[in-house]
Amino acid sequence: MSRLSRVRSEARAAYTSFVRRRTAVFFTFFFPVLLIAIFAGLISTGGGGTGLFSQPPGYYVPAYLAVVVLFTPLSRVSSEVARHREGARFEKLATTPLEKWEWLFAQTLVNVALIAAASVLLLLALLAAGASFALSPWFVVFVPAVSVVFCGVGAVLGSLADSQDGAIAASNGVAIPLLFLSDTFLSPAALPDWFAPVMNLSPLTYFARGVRAATYSGATPGWPGSVTAEFAVLLALAVAAFAVGAALIPWTE
Repeated sequence: MSRLSRVRSEARAAYTSFVRRRTAVFFTFFFPVLLIAIFAGLISTGGGGTGLFSQPPGYYVPAYLAVVVLFTPLSRVSSEVARHREGARFEKLATTPLEKWEWLFAQTLVNVALIAAASVLLLLALLAAGASFALSPWFVVFVPAVSVVFCGVGAVLGSLADSQDGAIAASNGVAIPLLFLSDTFLSPAALPDWFAPVMNLSPLTYFARGVRAATYSGATPGWPGSVTAEFAVLLALAVAAFAVGAALIPWTE
């Protein structure tokens, strides 16, 4: 069996596993839209200031996308790795030609495809809610890149957790702080001055600043200073996260 065939077969299995889980489908496709429906009235005020939902709706486009690109790969990949560990599935896969980076690559492909579809649905919902933003081609590269980052991080969490429940708890423990402390819903001006450099440690920050600068009039990227540079950092983090995640998968525990 060729490498392409192995990856395609594993990706098909991953997709089938996803669609069979109604809860996963709901939180991937409909939960972010539900958030928009809940908060549309709040963010539409755009009263100014630095607090939560104080900016115009278009400002929060990357924040809502962050819900999808952050929670979906972290929870799905971490739980999938932990589930394979508990069921000794990696040991069985290790007896086949499939390599562990191929397994993670297949999982990542499925997640990127699902996240891309969910992002399109979310953008349409934002437009329907009255958000004003540009449909920039940067969406096409930023969304997959940040998805790969958190697929890699999810693989790390699933490899280190002691159970599937532990993996899900760890992914939520990572995702929730990042969602609000990565220049998404809260701007740096709303946080202490000393915390601004800490934001640069989050991959989600480069996603949020890059997408906002590319799609929202008046927004400017932070460090390192341009949309292209933000994407370059994110791409480097994606390669590193995938490599570390693949290396830590316990193929033969």
